[in-house]
Amino acid sequence: MPARDCTWLFTPGSTFTYESGTTGVLHVVEGGELWLPTGHVVACDPFVYLGQDDSEPFTVAVAPGRYRVDAAVATLTRPGEPPSDTPHQRVAAARLVIRDEPAVSWELALLPGQDPAALGDDEFYGYGVDAGTGCFHDAAADGAFADTAEADEGPLWDAFEDSDWAARPHVVTDPETGHTVAAFPSGWGDGAYPTWIGRSASGEVTCFVTDFFVAPDPAESTEPAESGDSGGFTGSADSGGSDEPAATAPALF
Repeated sequence: MPARDCTWLFTPGSTFTYESGTTGVLHVVEGGELWLPTGHVVACDPFVYLGQDDSEPFTVAVAPGRYRVDAAVATLTRPGEPPSDTPHQRVAAARLVIRDEPAVSWELALLPGQDPAALGDDEFYGYGVDAGTGCFHDAAADGAFADTAEADEGPLWDAFEDSDWAARPHVVTDPETGHTVAAFPSGWGDGAYPTWIGRSASGEVTCFVTDFFVAPDPAESTEPAESGDSGGFTGSADSGGSDEPAATAPALF
């Protein structure tokens, strides 16, 4: 799968139109800061993998510190739909900002053992989503949220429930350790999603971006699927370190 320039997703006012006539307008919603005490970044479905000691960090690490998390949120409007006080919104992408510098190149975020040269034209490495959510966290934070994937309770669950599963980032801090997790609804829901690393002109990491395939790439004509569909993905992705890529196929909308 060719690298996608994710910059336009986080440019407020960017628009797109599906073949059905549904239009989308993107805006950026900030979610707070994520603490990376080791600088080793993990991305996964928190209600499936967080606290299970089953997720490996990406091979590219950053300096320890606190980094901003935000989301590109799409407001979707069907043809002839009147304005609403509760517009239809979806998280199109989530971003962990390492440097406030433009990204001039993009590459897949990889786990140990993953080889991008083994991928076909329409394949990518990504993490699987089975609970309609994604997240970023430091590798050292996994044990601080040990009960997250085992019950419909806990601080992260409460954050989603209290907001009525709003399309925005939810940053939760464990009061005992100070570890944090930044979680968000995953676009249309379950599926498999890639994370991209943006780099500056000098080669420094500027951000990690998970693309939930809500906003079609301007360079492509294929549309994402609507809610209730996995997005047209065939194959699977395993946040626990599988080398199997997730393949994409055209989705009907």
